[in-house]
Amino acid sequence: MPSDQSRKPLLLINVVGLTPALLGDATPRINRLRDSAQMARLQPVFPAVTSTVQASILTGLPPSEHGIVGNGWYFRDQAEVRFWLQPNALIQGEKVWQVLQHKIPGFRCSQLFWWFNMYAQVTASITPRPHYPADGRKVFGLYSDPPGLHEAIERQIGEFPFHGFWGPAAGIASSRWIVDCAIAEFQLNRPDLQLVYLPHLDYGLQRLGPDHPALAAELRAIDTEVGRLLDFAEQQDAAVMLLSEYGIEPVRQSISVNRLLRSEGLLQVRQSLSWELLDCGASAAFAVVDHQIAHVYIRRAEDLAQVKALLQRQPGIEQVLDKSEQRAWQLDHPRSGELVAVAAPGYWFDYYYWFDDRKAPDFARTVDIHRKPGYDPLELFVDPAIRWPKLKIARRLLQKKLGFRYYMDLIPLDTAMIRGSHGRLPSSQQHSPLLITNCDLPLPEQLPATAVKQLLLQYFLEHPYHDKANAKELPCGEPYP
Repeated sequence: MPSDQSRKPLLLINVVGLTPALLGDATPRINRLRDSAQMARLQPVFPAVTSTVQASILTGLPPSEHGIVGNGWYFRDQAEVRFWLQPNALIQGEKVWQVLQHKIPGFRCSQLFWWFNMYAQVTASITPRPHYPADGRKVFGLYSDPPGLHEAIERQIGEFPFHGFWGPAAGIASSRWIVDCAIAEFQLNRPDLQLVYLPHLDYGLQRLGPDHPALAAELRAIDTEVGRLLDFAEQQDAAVMLLSEYGIEPVRQSISVNRLLRSEGLLQVRQSLSWELLDCGASAAFAVVDHQIAHVYIRRAEDLAQVKALLQRQPGIEQVLDKSEQRAWQLDHPRSGELVAVAAPGYWFDYYYWFDDRKAPDFARTVDIHRKPGYDPLELFVDPAIRWPKLKIARRLLQKKLGFRYYMDLIPLDTAMIRGSHGRLPSSQQHSPLLITNCDLPLPEQLPATAVKQLLLQYFLEHPYHDKANAKELPCGEPYP
């Protein structure tokens, strides 16, 4: 630890999808922390999606200021939709570690698997980053800074199970590996602040919904892994702060916003070989969907009223926010759509724009998070119509092993399979994200996600972060001094 830093190290553990409603018999280790420490309900920013909430936690800013308006958005100057990008510079605003590095000489921060992780000004980082050889293959891999960090850790604990991080095989294996990685990285670098992302609950909650009896097994699995990390923190005399980004609520039906726009002649497609591709630059209007919200980009101002009225008439869409209305939601950023649609309870948005599944693009039936012009939770499933799925997977993996190009066309197009989604603000406090900590900090019953940065600064600094030029009231009611 730096010589002028008297605080214990802090592990900030992000357990995605955890809510007060999910704490019970299946979560004894998390319950033990809650009962011996403090818990607050977090009020997420809007939209309540991974990249947006994480950016607000790290900067203390709403998306109107940090610019992460979703997990992806439309780059107007490139006429392309980009999802799940990694450069940290895309987050606008000062991150918590930048303040702490300035205030505490030698402050060390590690960031493990949080998004926008590449080229962050932290001491150590590890993030998913596949390799893409020129022959079209996708080879799983990680990116780390300093170079060689993830290779050293993989030699110690084994290779990262990339197939378990996202896709039909997503499960506890990836979160278990991340816990092992966090332990190994902490022992190697002894960071003052370690950020750890554990995604496991996200999978079951989207596949099953939050009320399914089988979800108990998923809760027990992540509780065990969190417990291992809590035990390690205690052994290392480190404090912990466990939080989540959002709650996932039940859904029963999707809405194809892009099909609706296409039926009105507003969305254009390009005929590409035997399928159709969304032609963003040629479209008068199209939607970039992200769970329960959709950024609708409109090329001509004169079409705005028509598109807004069209969306407002669609059952399952609760609100349609223009730029002035986005201001009240703190989402009025140049990256946002001219309109933002919000799904009604029980609904979510799919990205589909074709009318005939025979015209669906080749990537629609694959796990391809970067090519799809919207988020696709169907990537968590193998198409039940495939008669011998394991045989097909084995054949594709053999092609990969032999160095041939292969096409992992396993993903269904039946949106009714999705049972849980998020993006809307929580319907109740029991379904809101949470924060549990054993840090000696005053904690209100409810805390905005934008106030987490200030909590971290208060923990590490002898006096709360002092900035007279930008002093303002915190959302939780505590002023900057």
